[in-house]
Amino acid sequence: MANTYTTIQGDTWDSIAYKALGSEYYMTNLIEANPDHRERVIFPAGIALTIPEIATPTTKNLPPWKRGGS
Repeated sequence: MANTYTTIQGDTWDSIAYKALGSEYYMTNLIEANPDHRERVIFPAGIALTIPEIATPTTKNLPPWKRGGS
């Protein structure tokens, strides 16, 4: 089952991406997951949007204590 987000009056793509995914940089992923609403700029309340799965990048250049691994 996909995660969803229900908009509140005044939501925008970048604010939803920040609230639901942790960064406004995922706005494009969010728009691509919701093509029926791609023309909207400001949302009314009550629109259910699909929240896409975002792969967390793994950085091997970081020391082990910053990678979260052992």
